[in-house]
Amino acid sequence: MTGEATVEPTCEPTCEPLRTRHVVVMGVSGCGKTTVARGVAAATGFVMAEGDEFHPPANVEKMRAGIPLDDEDRWPWLRDLAGWMGARAAEGRSTVISCSALKRAYRTVLAEGLPIVEFVHLDGSADVIRGRMSSRAGHYMPTSLLDSQVATLEPLGADESGLVLDVALSPSELVDRAVEGLGLRRGAPPQSDDACRCSSLNVMSSPASEADRPAARAVR
Repeated sequence: MTGEATVEPTCEPTCEPLRTRHVVVMGVSGCGKTTVARGVAAATGFVMAEGDEFHPPANVEKMRAGIPLDDEDRWPWLRDLAGWMGARAAEGRSTVISCSALKRAYRTVLAEGLPIVEFVHLDGSADVIRGRMSSRAGHYMPTSLLDSQVATLEPLGADESGLVLDVALSPSELVDRAVEGLGLRRGAPPQSDDACRCSSLNVMSSPASEADRPAARAVR
């Protein structure tokens, strides 16, 4: 025996890869969802998607005309977003999206089939949000629809996983609190084949120093 460790994985055929995580930055129009989602993506390496870009043209024209969307308008849009997250999860990639997710039922659709979905609700004064909407350029959502969104909004339930953050905070503070509050790791996330749910490696060797032994890797 030379003292070199022989490492034999004990992975079973059913061993699962490291689970992905999925974050939905939610709230009414104008609360800063896109800015915060981009910041979280930059901090964590998660893949980011802008929920508004998934709306079909009919939804966009309806909102541009100042007509609130109803449930029938939103279901296909929500399913498309859920499908996008599911496809990234199948690739072993974590995601962050911006999406109003106003109702609990909408959030249920977004979470279907995914291992972990957490919500970051950007909440605050309607007057503050209205002021921000008035100052932004190039967006089809008129300020006249804010009141209907506020009326539709259902806050996160006690049994829903997520955080509520005050829109009065700066974008950088919101990003930091989202990352820290959800316990997200900064930097590029591990890919799905980088780690598995095996609890141990079977190490057979003659006595060796601690420095010779492979380091354990924590899996969240």
